[in-house]
Amino acid sequence: MRRLGAKSQRKPCLCFGTDMLLKALLITSLLSWVNCLENQSMTPEEKTNIRSQILEMFDHAYGSYMKYAYPADELMPLSCKGRVRGEEPNRGDIDDSLGKFSLTLIDTLDTLVVLNKLDEFDDAVKKAVRDVRLDNDVVVSVFETNIRVLGGLLGGHVMADLLRQRGERMQWYRDELLHMAVELGHRLIPAFNTSSGLPYPKVNLRYGILNPLSRTGTESDTCTACAGTMILEFAALSRLSGESVFEEHARKALDVLWERRQRGSDLVGTVINIHNGEWVRKDSGVGAGIDSYYEYLMKAYILLGDDTFLQRFNIHYSAIMKYISQPPLLLNVHMHNPTVSVRSWMDSLLAFFPGLQVLTGDLKPAIETHEMLYQVTKQHKFLPEAFTTEFRVHWGQHLLRPEFAESTYYLYKATGDPYYLRVGQSIVEKLNAFARVACGFAAVQDVRTGTHEDRMDSFFLAEMFKYLYLLFSEKSQLPINIDDYIFTTEAHLLPVSLSTTQVTVQSNVTESPVAHDEDLFTHSCPSTETLFPNNPSFAKTIRDGYKYLTGVGRAFTPLPIRWDLVQETLSISAADLLNVKLSVFMTTQREIELPLHDSGMEPVEFLKSMGISLTRLNDFTLGDSIGSKHHKGVFRVKLVAEVSQMIEEELVVPHAVQLISPPFLGRTVLTAGPAKFGMDLTKQEHGVKGTIVKVSPYTACGPIENAAEVKGRIALALRGDCMFAAKARWLQQAGAGGVIFIDHHEGSNSEETPLFQMVGDGDSTEDIALPLVFLFSREGAVLTSALEEHHNVDVLLLPKERQLGQDKSEYPGGMNIKLRLKEEGGSEDRAATGTTLELVLEDEEVLLKEAGEEELSGKQQSQHQQLCTQGRTGPCPTDSPQALNSKPKPGTNP
Repeated sequence: MRRLGAKSQRKPCLCFGTDMLLKALLITSLLSWVNCLENQSMTPEEKTNIRSQILEMFDHAYGSYMKYAYPADELMPLSCKGRVRGEEPNRGDIDDSLGKFSLTLIDTLDTLVVLNKLDEFDDAVKKAVRDVRLDNDVVVSVFETNIRVLGGLLGGHVMADLLRQRGERMQWYRDELLHMAVELGHRLIPAFNTSSGLPYPKVNLRYGILNPLSRTGTESDTCTACAGTMILEFAALSRLSGESVFEEHARKALDVLWERRQRGSDLVGTVINIHNGEWVRKDSGVGAGIDSYYEYLMKAYILLGDDTFLQRFNIHYSAIMKYISQPPLLLNVHMHNPTVSVRSWMDSLLAFFPGLQVLTGDLKPAIETHEMLYQVTKQHKFLPEAFTTEFRVHWGQHLLRPEFAESTYYLYKATGDPYYLRVGQSIVEKLNAFARVACGFAAVQDVRTGTHEDRMDSFFLAEMFKYLYLLFSEKSQLPINIDDYIFTTEAHLLPVSLSTTQVTVQSNVTESPVAHDEDLFTHSCPSTETLFPNNPSFAKTIRDGYKYLTGVGRAFTPLPIRWDLVQETLSISAADLLNVKLSVFMTTQREIELPLHDSGMEPVEFLKSMGISLTRLNDFTLGDSIGSKHHKGVFRVKLVAEVSQMIEEELVVPHAVQLISPPFLGRTVLTAGPAKFGMDLTKQEHGVKGTIVKVSPYTACGPIENAAEVKGRIALALRGDCMFAAKARWLQQAGAGGVIFIDHHEGSNSEETPLFQMVGDGDSTEDIALPLVFLFSREGAVLTSALEEHHNVDVLLLPKERQLGQDKSEYPGGMNIKLRLKEEGGSEDRAATGTTLELVLEDEEVLLKEAGEEELSGKQQSQHQQLCTQGRTGPCPTDSPQALNSKPKPGTNP
């Protein structure tokens, strides 16, 4: 892990016996505080340098798009070319953002102004007016087109109009972008033609919904955010154009979602039926599928001045803080039974929520959740697309999402704490170190491997650089007064003055919510002076309780550590066991001094985060070698550690798709991932055999059109558009005998990306009985090519170990360290059932000594040597260091 402000250290190979390994593990856990710059103030010169660096990075990304990709929608930074829909392999619902309307150009317009690139902005507006068409025969996402393209056109128009009014630039501009926005708005309006008023998720830009040529209109469900994230753009369009129809439709959709909330919990679900308003997925959180619905309620009040939106937001927010927020975590619960958590992982989109909490004035949980997210980025370089509540990778992809930078910006503006400048600096450095490529910046396919994906989404230019640049800029350094604008969810700028622009719209049709008790901040954003009266360390005090959350945290101001008779410095990686990679310092006496002073409680808090409780023992001495010491606040504790072998938990059992028909005859074997639901192939003695067939539609997110062909066969379906469980149900209904899902991320393969287990949709999956496996893109291409060439291909689905003729795998054992407090006055004599360590914490020093070292039997010494030689071709001398290799275990994926 690359650490800001930490010097790189030489890491010699070590071979540890059990006793030496335990010492190293315990010491590395205790010595996790190292010097850092995070809490230091940042000089104006430093901010200027970082701001210049951000501008250079933007030029590299935007310049690469204009050079290699324009007028295509997006840049493919690894291929150095544009992504044109229909000319590249279908990626499922990801491609619904692409409408052949130069997406990245439009999404970047107002970013050019914020970064003071006014000449480039003038040129970009001219290109958009001249080249962009909005009547293409293409099916697009209503949600993505609204926030990216409509929002981009509106933000660009607002900036162009401002510059024109100043009289210095854009004198040629005649509201062309606004006219384009009105045209696009009318092309999106047909999506709202439903019995409920909730919009269809997709629309054909040329043919709408009902036209036979539209190729859409069969969808019945949409996500809550998809329906509830229209009001800012549509209301702004109405107020700038004078056409009320847009705001009316957006208000109606919000009314339906409010009316359909669960009245007992005041929560909403994730997916809703657009025709009858019934909830399809009842899990509730603040991440993917719901996120911007809550955001737009708050921001609609700020932009439009309508109290109804604020009242609704406040009621929802109270429910969120009651059921979903468990600081620093944000969980998903069942909307009808909100005390039940429905999953053990979080997605990266919830990283926006601390920023929204800043707008709400609720700073403490915002600081807590943001700090948790920062610790996760320290551990994995970037936020994984999903991570578990234990902060392990659940889905390793990172798409260069800006939500964490967004919340960092809001927290810095609210607190003025330079800590958040250091967080922003780490974002900048990691992007340059791990995402920058020759033709732009590439998404990370898996944070565990660092492999890149050939995509640079438009939101990277629209949002990431905007928030980072604003973070390091003073108001006087910006070409606009940023306080005059509200950010959309895509970070487009809409003027708050629109609240005074009146259009005739129908009032909200649902009942007014019961008003909660009002306080100082009910109708206004809080000020820093009110939040932090004479207490500039407020934010740090909150953060300090979470900085060791993932086991990789670092203290801000560590007390000095003094070392005596240091003869050698060793370094180990214990990431697989304790998620730490630190320096280990050993002495000849094996005595180490740690800063456990009255004012240095960080080591104590770190031990607590590891589950080790410290108890005062007033009458305990270490003996003559150390001497008795009695100081106020000293924790004198004797800990006993025992080692036992344990089987790794949550291992993903590799499965296989074996091609058994001629000409393959079992010689072609593709590594596959299993599912946590459906038939358990490990319990099928001979696996499941069948003939493969490609389903239609390929994503299997609706009724299967070739059901007669699929019946009794193993179906090939593309990942994307809907959950694995939904696809499985459609294919089971069609009579399929099994399913092979193929990844829609180009270039993914089992050699570079860890296997994961497919999970359900949050509801019960007991009704699904099909055998299900998952192939990455490269392995899937082998299978589909075989089908195209030979037409009749039989495969066998089974655990890979069984195909290879192996017995049940004996996974390498991990180290299970059990810690307990040794009772005062207890006997020192005990049977040496394994290597036993005593860890004594003293005011000025820690004594680590071996207990029962002389009692090791010949058998135990033999076991010690056996452990030492694991993974080696020859014996490992007891006095020679050698690395202990540990293969990272696969994760899971939503």
